[in-house]
Amino acid sequence: MDLRIFTEPQQGATYDTLLTVAKATEDLGFDAFFRSDHYLKMGSADGLPGPTDAWITLAGLARETSRIRLGTLMTAGTFRLPGVLAIQVAQVDQMSGGRVELGLGAGWFEEEHKAYGIPFPKEKFARLEEQLAIVTGLWGTEAGRTFSYEGKHYQLTDSPALPKPAQAKVPVLIGGHGATRTPRLAAQYADEFNIPFASIEDSKRQFGRVRAAAEAAGRKADDLVYSNALIACVGKDDAEVARRAAVIGRDVDELKANGLAGSPSEVVDKLGRYAEIGSERVYLQILDLEDLDHLELISKEVQGQVG
Repeated sequence: MDLRIFTEPQQGATYDTLLTVAKATEDLGFDAFFRSDHYLKMGSADGLPGPTDAWITLAGLARETSRIRLGTLMTAGTFRLPGVLAIQVAQVDQMSGGRVELGLGAGWFEEEHKAYGIPFPKEKFARLEEQLAIVTGLWGTEAGRTFSYEGKHYQLTDSPALPKPAQAKVPVLIGGHGATRTPRLAAQYADEFNIPFASIEDSKRQFGRVRAAAEAAGRKADDLVYSNALIACVGKDDAEVARRAAVIGRDVDELKANGLAGSPSEVVDKLGRYAEIGSERVYLQILDLEDLDHLELISKEVQGQVG
């Protein structure tokens, strides 16, 4: 099982903090560094010093790291026009030497759109479907040819479909809990399906829907990677778990029920249960970005037992 580090910078983080965490991610042997794509804090966090842009952040990290994969869970489709997004991701992929992955979602947090003057359309899922068609279509167009698209929400005419990513195929992640449209979209466009903050039972059910949708679309179900995103709060003893839970304002019992919390052995056991239902990769949501000892503990005591 791959373990990846997943951050939520809108809760409060500078680029320098993210760079420190990304370098620790690489040094400690984790597979990837991912971040959310939000412009407004959630809950009781102060959000200071303010938001950082996901793709500007990843562009910087692309030049400061050498091994880890870099990506988003999830880029909000409401934030960027698909043609512009295709250029941005391709450029960052080039800057990284081919280490970028694109998680793309419909966008959902209306308050951040109001706060920064970003339109929040009603038909977000239909727009997402067109965005996926355009981004992958631009990247997949043969060099020297043009790409055109005529949709309800977006129209492209004779695009040169440049630049191209460094990778022959940038992995595309699609995720969510939707029972019908989400599996269908994943079956059509995704290299990886991710379900965020879901129980083992709900994950198994949703993975089954995606596998069935893939087969119905003429793909092998195993062509996709199946992954989870889960909050992590690990400690060498009960006191350390409680201290880390308090820092992020969460209850230990709730974290154990809904995430990966407790001693390393408890977390390894729970990861094993996710693996049994088909999860191949887990994005560890790390909320306290100052606690690098947390990452080191997970690397030494958890990753070695599940990798």
